Amino acid sequence: MPFPINATTAKQPLFPLGQLLATPGVLAHCDRHGILILPYVLRHQCGDWGEVGAEDWQANDTALRHGGRLLSTYTVASEKIWIISEADRSSTTALFPSEY
Repeated sequence: MPFPINATTAKQPLFPLGQLLATPGVLAHCDRHGILILPYVLRHQCGDWGEVGAEDWQANDTALRHGGRLLSTYTVASEKIWIISEADRSSTTALFPSEY
């Protein structure tokens, strides 16, 4: 459910991703379904936080401006996948919530 916040309209990357990582489970899931994870990572980088609630959406927008961890949630082939960028932007990881 998108919310009308500045970051949602960005078409350009808003922050560096750092090292891109994905868990073996996410990679296997995407491969099994013929889905690339990169489009979801790019949505995350452009401030489309996916299916997070209003409170988490606002927390991401604040973290984007002031530094902090960023979390997006997307349903990919019927499974929730989180994409998390560390506060220092050293890495961005795609993982299942159960792998956190």
